Amino acid sequence: MYKIFLRKSKPSKPDSSEELSPSSSDPVQIPGPNGVVSPPVRSNSGKRMSSAVFPASVVSGIEPLLPFKDVPNSEKLNLFVSKVSLCCVAFDFSDPNKNSIEKLVKRQTLLELLDFVASGSVRFTEPAILAMCRMCAVNLFRVFPPSYRSSGGENNDDDEPVFDPAWPHLQIVYDLLLKFITSPCLDAKIAKKYLDNAFVVRLLDLFDSEDPRERECLKTILHRVYGKFMVHRPFIRRAMSNIFHRFVFETEKHCGIAELLEFLGSIVSGFALPLKEEHKIFLWRVLIPLHKPKSLGNYFQQLSFCITQFIDKEPKLGSVVIKGLLKFWPITNSQKEVMFLGEVEEIVEAMSVVEFEKVMVPLFLRIACCVNSCHFQVSERALFLWNNDQIVDLIAHNRQAILPIMFTALEKNAENHWNQSVLNLTLNVRKMFCEMDEALFMSCHARFQEDEGKQSSAAEKRKETWERLEKAASVKPITGKTAVLVTPLTTSIAC
Repeated sequence: MYKIFLRKSKPSKPDSSEELSPSSSDPVQIPGPNGVVSPPVRSNSGKRMSSAVFPASVVSGIEPLLPFKDVPNSEKLNLFVSKVSLCCVAFDFSDPNKNSIEKLVKRQTLLELLDFVASGSVRFTEPAILAMCRMCAVNLFRVFPPSYRSSGGENNDDDEPVFDPAWPHLQIVYDLLLKFITSPCLDAKIAKKYLDNAFVVRLLDLFDSEDPRERECLKTILHRVYGKFMVHRPFIRRAMSNIFHRFVFETEKHCGIAELLEFLGSIVSGFALPLKEEHKIFLWRVLIPLHKPKSLGNYFQQLSFCITQFIDKEPKLGSVVIKGLLKFWPITNSQKEVMFLGEVEEIVEAMSVVEFEKVMVPLFLRIACCVNSCHFQVSERALFLWNNDQIVDLIAHNRQAILPIMFTALEKNAENHWNQSVLNLTLNVRKMFCEMDEALFMSCHARFQEDEGKQSSAAEKRKETWERLEKAASVKPITGKTAVLVTPLTTSIAC
């Protein structure tokens, strides 16, 4: 197509082969995304071009390679549609030597369009908006090959980012779309018919690209769409919820979760008070379950920021978030456990006494388990909570409930934890509790010793019972299918 056009870049006299091409007085009809034909656009230009170069449905009657400065203002939108139609041809960029001339022509045309849209000299008509949306859809919306998606959800810090070979071309299209959306010459009431829900969904699907440059561009464009098209805002939030749910409960593979959460953080910060019920449901059903996937480290910072924004808006949600974290608390993943403890500290230090009392018992039962963890980083991070003055104040105010929960874990750590740093921190926390309320500390210590004595006595009784059973089983003859209790001596293997 481009080769034919390059041979006919200059206007020529019409010949017999052009009898079927549209004349300057014929209306041009541009089909919409669903095949709906837009109102005809009538061109005033006397120039014609062959239908072999461009289909009649996209020809505006002007040679697309003409610069904008060479046509009058009345024809600039027709030239815009022609240039946009010229860019609706997609090329294979995996081979840099293939269609090199055509790629260069398309790149130059895109740069011309970018300058024209940025100038804001002409207000865009409906056919121009339709042509622009169609061109962006052709160039941007694509299915990523399997190789792009092989490790998108894994938390591999050593993996190098994948760069799309077509990015130099895609970047111009993204810049053009961004300028087009933010242009004061674009009427949002008309544009929303073409920048519709289907367009937004395809745009969100592109966040799964492994190229970080593309995801950054998409994030900026989505910001502008959300800001300009208020009618699409609820749909965008629902579409993002669907992406997050699919990621958490089905695939656990997606490259753009961090960027989507970063975009969401700016949305949450703009929520009006009091928060709507749908926003609270979004927090409980969408954001909190995002703590479940193994690849949490890829987007933990952005997720934590979103949740903090909710709590800043409505502090009562702090206890709700803590309950959610306890529900999804990791058992075998120590790195995630350290991240959870960090988020707990950030949430608890901003909680009121009333909200803290709602969750303090289950929370400190979990923290006690973390203090006793064999992984020194988990135990150390849990003990670091007592370095936070706000948390220490909350603990001191509720020491009657918290110290009995924590005392056993602290005593066990002080007796036999293998890590010296954890041992030192444990002794410091014990000393802090003793200084808070010495009488309560001594009472807990006495109860601990009593429980230890009871446990030792119960262990001795179990041992004696088993010894009696073994002795009785050893003297009783074996008859038929009677079960036999075998002592450890009879089953030992000599080495």
